[in-house]
Order: sequence, then C-alpha cells, then structure tokens
Amino acid sequence: MTSQKTGHNFTKIAFKPLHTNLFNIVFLSIFLTIGSAKLYSQDITKKTTAIPTKKQTDNTKTVAGDPEKSTTDLKKETDSIKKDTVKPKKAFLDGKVKYTAENYAKIDQKKKLITLYDKAELYYQDVELKSGIIVMDYEKNEVYAGRIKDSTGAYTQYPNFKQGTNVIEPDSIRFNFKTKKALIWNSRSDQGEFKIKAAVTKKENDSVYFLKKAKFTTSKDVDNPEYYFQTNKVKFIPGKKVVTGLTYMVIANVPTPVALPFAFFPMSKETSVSGLILPSYNDSNTRGFSLQNGGYYFALSDNYDLTVLGDYYTNGSYGMRFESSYAERYKYRGNLNVRFENLITSERGYPDYSKQKIYNIQWSHSKDSKSNPNSSFSASVNLGSSKYFKQSINQANIGSNLNNTLSSSISYSKTFNSVPQVRMSLTATHSQNTQTEEINMTLPTLQVSVDRLYPFVGKDGVKKGFFKNINLQYNLSGKNSIVTNDSLFFKPQMFRDTKTGIEHTIPLSTNFKLFKYFSASSSFNYKEVWYTKTINRSYDADQSKVVDNTVNGFDAFRTYSFSSSLGTTIYGTFNFGADKKIKSIRHVMRPSVSYGYTPSFEKYYDTYASDATGTMIKQYSRFEGGIFGAPGISNSNNLGFDLSNTFEAKVTDKDSTKIEQKKIMLLNNLNLSTSYNLNADGVTSLAFSPVRVSGGTQLFANKMNVNFGATLDPYAIDNSGTRINVFNIDNGGSLFRMTSANMTLNYAISSKEKDKTKKDKNVQSERNGGREDDLFGTNTDLSDNRKSQFDESGEGEDVISEFFSSKLPWDMTFAYSLTYGNNNREKKIIGNSIMISANADITPKWKAGVSTGYDFVQKGVTFTQLRFERDLLSWRMDFNWTPFGTNANWGFFIGIKSGVLSDIKFDKRSSTNR
Repeated sequence: MTSQKTGHNFTKIAFKPLHTNLFNIVFLSIFLTIGSAKLYSQDITKKTTAIPTKKQTDNTKTVAGDPEKSTTDLKKETDSIKKDTVKPKKAFLDGKVKYTAENYAKIDQKKKLITLYDKAELYYQDVELKSGIIVMDYEKNEVYAGRIKDSTGAYTQYPNFKQGTNVIEPDSIRFNFKTKKALIWNSRSDQGEFKIKAAVTKKENDSVYFLKKAKFTTSKDVDNPEYYFQTNKVKFIPGKKVVTGLTYMVIANVPTPVALPFAFFPMSKETSVSGLILPSYNDSNTRGFSLQNGGYYFALSDNYDLTVLGDYYTNGSYGMRFESSYAERYKYRGNLNVRFENLITSERGYPDYSKQKIYNIQWSHSKDSKSNPNSSFSASVNLGSSKYFKQSINQANIGSNLNNTLSSSISYSKTFNSVPQVRMSLTATHSQNTQTEEINMTLPTLQVSVDRLYPFVGKDGVKKGFFKNINLQYNLSGKNSIVTNDSLFFKPQMFRDTKTGIEHTIPLSTNFKLFKYFSASSSFNYKEVWYTKTINRSYDADQSKVVDNTVNGFDAFRTYSFSSSLGTTIYGTFNFGADKKIKSIRHVMRPSVSYGYTPSFEKYYDTYASDATGTMIKQYSRFEGGIFGAPGISNSNNLGFDLSNTFEAKVTDKDSTKIEQKKIMLLNNLNLSTSYNLNADGVTSLAFSPVRVSGGTQLFANKMNVNFGATLDPYAIDNSGTRINVFNIDNGGSLFRMTSANMTLNYAISSKEKDKTKKDKNVQSERNGGREDDLFGTNTDLSDNRKSQFDESGEGEDVISEFFSSKLPWDMTFAYSLTYGNNNREKKIIGNSIMISANADITPKWKAGVSTGYDFVQKGVTFTQLRFERDLLSWRMDFNWTPFGTNANWGFFIGIKSGVLSDIKFDKRSSTNR
C-alpha cells in the first residue's frame, strides 16, 4: 500500500442572505410536501372462530443430549421468482496489483486511472514494470509507462519491463493485461549473446514479437555499437529464434555491401545448439586453394556432443577431424579428437610429387573419485603418425612441432577391501619418438600387490624393534611389450614380435633404531620371473654369423638379494650475531650408508660357439632380451654412500612489526652419491663409481628455479679415453675429474600474481606434447580463431584503470640451459642456449608478445615468434609472425568474438613448406 497525497484544490462555500419572502417560501414547501404524501391505514377486525389446524406428521428430531434443541427437515419449495438475468460485473483484473511511487500515486475514479510518478513500480502476476511514470487504465485493462525529465531537462528513469525471463528496456511501453499485447518504442533487450534495439516493437503474445527498424549486435553498448545488423522487419521468438527480412551489416555507422535477403539467428536457451560451421578460405603454393574447418556441430545431448570438420584443397588434398566432449556429473568427463589428413604435394608427373596419409588420435578421460572411491579409470592418449604435427595442413602448433615424443597412458585400478588389502591395476602405455619413428607399447601391464603383513606383531599392535617390525609383501607385475615403428603400427607383424613376462616379488624387510640416533633397515628380496619365450643362441654356418632362435614355451628363473642401510640426521647452526642482517644459517645433513649383495646365478647360463671353428666359446642366458631382463652371472657386492644437505638462513624481516625472524631457503637440496664395489679387481672393474652431485634452489621470492648437476670421476683415463685403475690426483690432475655438468634456470615473473585456477592458454599445446608455457610460441587453433593468443585474465575495465595509474600489465618467461662435457678431456660446452618469452599491454587495447632465443654453440637465433593483438570491443584482431626457420609463416585474423557470429571473420595465413 502506498499513501495518497492530498491535492491542493479546495471548494469554498459561503452563506449569503436570500433577498426573497422567507415566509411564503417556507409555507409553500410544507404544503407541497403534505400534498404529495399518501397515508395508509389498516382495520383489524375481531376474530370469531379459530382457524382449524391440520394434523401434521411430526418431523422434528430431538437432538441427543438436549431435548430443547431440534432440527427440522423442511421440504424445499421452488422459488417462483426467476434468477436475475443481469450478470455481476467481472473484476477488471484477474490478480492482485501492487504498486508504489516515490513522488505520488493518484487515483482518478471518474477516468478510472491510477497514475504513479517518480520511481514508479507496478507488479501484476508475472509482469514487473519499473519506470519514471506509470499510468494504468483499469477500465481498458491497459498500462502505459514512460521516462521522465530530471532537473536538467534530460530524460531519466527509462522503463524496465520484465515478463517471466524476458526483459525489455524501452523509451515507453503500452501493455494490455487481458490480451497480453504490447506496443513498445525504442526497446532494448538481451537475448543470449545478442543485444537488440528496435524503433517499434509489437508484442503479439508471450512467445511472438514483431520488430520494426531493428538493430542486432553483440556490442556492450547497444545505443552506440561499433557494428550492428540493420533490418526493417523482424519476427522474434524469445529463447528460440529470430527471423528477419533484408538484413545488412553496418560498421562504425557506415553501411557495408554485406547483405542478406533474409537472416536466421538461433536463440536457444540450451547450452549448445546443433548447426553448420562455415569454412574459411585459404590458398597454398603447393596445394592450391582450399576451404578449411567447415563442417557441422551436433549437440547430441546434455552429456556429449560431436563436431565434424573437414578441409579440401584443389590439388586433391583433404582432411577430416572428429571432436567430441562428454561428461556426466559426479561420474566422469573427457574428450576425444580424431584427425586424418590425405596430403598431396605438387602435381602428378612432377619430380616433387608426393602423397601420404597422416593421422592423430587424442583421448582424455577422468573419473570422479566420488562415484566409486575403490576404483578409478583415466586415459591420456596422444598417438598417431610421427610426422603429423610437422606436416599437418591444419595445425599451427610450433610447440608440438618441436617436440620429439608422443606418449599415452590408459589405466584402471581397483582396491579390494579384504584382509590384507589387495590392490590391482591395469595400464596400457605408449611412447613414440617422432624422429626415429620407433614405438614402444605395453598392452597391458598388470600390477597386483598385497598389503604388508606383520606376522610377529602382538595383540597390542605395537610395531617396535627389529623383530616386531619384520614385514612381508607380495607383488605381481605382468607385461606384454611391443616394439615397432610407424610402418608396422597395428599390422600383424607388430603383434608377432611381442614380449610377455610375469614377475613375482616377495620383499621381507624390517627397520629399527640403533644407538638412539641411527635409523637402520634391512631387507631380503625374492624374485621369480616367468617367460613364454626364450632364445637358443648358436652359430649358423649358412649365414656365417651367430643367430638367436626363438623357443616358444613356458620357462622361469628365480633370484634373491639382500640389502641394508644405516642413516642419521645432523643439525648445525652458525650464528652471526643479533646485530647482523643475517642472524644465522642452519645446515641439515642426512648421511646414509647402504649395502647390497646379489649372488651369481650361473646355472641359468649356457655356452655357444661364436665362430665356425667352435673354439671360441661364450656364455649366454636363454632369458636374454626378456622383458624383465636375465639373472646376473656375477655376484654384486656394493657399498653405497649418500649425503643430502639443506641450507636455510634466518634474516631480519623488512616488516618491523613482525617479531619472528624471516626464514630464507638457500639450498633446498645438495646431494652427493657414490658407491664402492667390494668385488672389484681393479683391472676389469674399478672399485669406486663416479660421484654424482645434484642440487637446486629457488631465488627472487621463489620465482626463479635453479637446478644443477655434475659427475666427478676419481679415476684417470689413458690416451684412448678408457678409465684406468689410477686415481686422477696420482696422474697429475685434481682430486676429481669433472666428466659432465649441467645447469638450468627457469624464471617467470609478471606485473601481478597469476591466477592459479585459470587454465593456461597453451593447454592444447601441452596435450599435443609441447610446452605449457609460450617459450616455443603460442598454439594457434585454426578451427576457432576467436581465442586470444595472450592471457586474458586482465581484460576489461580493470586493465584501463591500471594502465592510467601507471601499472602496465606484463609477464616474462626466461629459460637458460648450459651443458658441459669432458668425458674424454674435450672440455667442451655441448649446449648453451637462452630462451625468452615476453608479453605486455602496450595500450589498454593493444597487446604485443615475442618468443625468441639464441644458441651460443650453434651461433644462431632459435625459434622466434612475434605476436600482436588489438581488442576491438566486439571484434578481435591479431597478427603473428615467425620470420625465419623451417616453420616461417605469418597469419592475420579479424573477426567477431561472439560464438554466435564466429563465421563473420577474415583469416589469412601464409603457406609453409609443409
């Protein structure tokens, strides 16, 4: 309810003396009143006889419990008076009307109008209307709403009409509550990604609108859009479709020759709608003109979809791609991409003519752990032709092109909640070298493990001491390994060369404290290996060489080994004084000594003649070449030494309000390891193995990762480069001879913290086998060029405000690699390269980036890419250029960002040598 303000119009009544004969007037009035009246009287006569009563049946029923109360059944009598033929007037509205206004709400009973002024609001059924002024005619069941002027004369408080989920913001509106029809002037509404403005809109009913002189755009500002589609006649069905007459495109208020006799725009509220994908035009020096990335998108259901894309070149080359994504909440999600291309270079009859078929299959699947915590299934597949990313006509993916390895893994695991607990997993793996075209696969690998058993633990469950800590476990590993190449992939010969084996291991171990400060462990390991194939080696006189003949059938060998270790932790602190900036440095050392012994298993070895005379006899094991190897012919008796170090400093915090000192990690690991062979004879085998040194740390607020390593050999070498049983220091050298060393630096910095929840822009490049960063350039998705080449986390108004406050958004990635080789006194830098990638916002709408590097050994610039991008509000324009190298190319794109209008674009790319 709203209060109604009293008006300022009053009726003034004044009594004035009448200059007439008052007596005559009064007399005449009384006379006329009495003369016009009628009087009635009734004569009541005395009754002489009583009216006799008729005997009636008593229909009165006594109410139980109260004899004075009764109910009487009366016969219904037909009313002789007919029902009134005049029907009562129906209410003017079918529901309750709520309204309010800030200035006033006026009700005119005579004209049957309700006027609401200034911030007026009206609510009726599913209609919500807010405006500067609202006038409701409750006789005609109509309402009018319009804008009002403020103190400066400018129009304000435009109407906001909402019915259900449809919202319209016009200059004025006229609406009928009964017919649901409306007439709207200068309406503005949002429908999906579209913003629509029409001079006149007629609402026929809840589902059909007719528009006149309408504009369609995806620009944020519908009143001043940078582009729009102009049409005079429109039929608009909210949430479904828009059908127009003659439609032409206007850019920057300049009409273009881009026109259609009619147009159809889907407006489905569904997350995805099936539809055609228009191809883009391109040309190539080697394959002619082409249409690329044309096809159809199938929105099959809410759980999965399918995209079919194709390319065609005038020289006969073609390509097909099938992309599908699927998901079911709380169960699983994934995507599958299958790509095939038939490539023809040049023309038949020319010397450079070639024809080949390449393909690539990518599958990613993950299972939600909530669906079944005791089992899991995952897949990450990337396999196909080794040359796919180098020769594909539809992949501008430098990171994948420079990568030399494709890998895949499909795994299923299940845990059985028995006692003891049993875990089982099945895994299929694939590794492919794109340079050598060699493929290694395991189809599949079976892993079964039984949880540890502590047979000597008492009822109290306490595992303390050498005896009670004794435990045993069972592990089974079965593999089916295949080594092949591209030409034999999935052909019968590929499966004939498989290697199959099963390995059983039973480790028996214990651990305990020794002298309070030392941690000791000891283990005994039993291993049994089963093979389905072995070899029989002999000298073949016909071929004049030693050959291995495959022997099919079950065979097995058994081995065992023993190992133990002893380690401790030593803490040391170096204090520098309370007045120093560096208060102290803490050094933590974790030394350990290990011993391992494996006996000789000569019983699994046979002999063969290595020449035609049969005099040269050598030993071999029939299990050689097996998937789990062969038993050793000599015993192993080794001592191992390991030392792990960490260095941490305490410094004065720059924040004077903090009491505690700040901790800084100087070296988070510095490891040294070597071993000593107790069975070494000093001639054929040397006692000490090289010392391996490795370490790493983080600098500059953990933004720079530094890793280094070196191999130090205590023995000298002769003139031929062979290690001899002479220490290097005794041969006139240093204590150790550095045979190799390496160092890598990785540094990533930006003007603001990176959003870790945001997906990296090179996700597809990483899936293809490339890097997740942009050191090798950004991945260009030719099927969807609307995606930015840059990190879009800083787009929008925040970028503009930061720019004008002298905060220029930027980021940089830096990588440096150095490798030193001195295995044969060459003292040579084998690798020395630096790579840099940087991106920056030059202006609020301009972005630029570069990826480049330099190889100091080869003395040349590594892969280089220049990137530029312009934000044109509803449009996006970008240019990327690789100026030199085998992948030299350039690309230019300008198009509308909206997915609904993604086919309105210009995309031009140079042809490469592929």
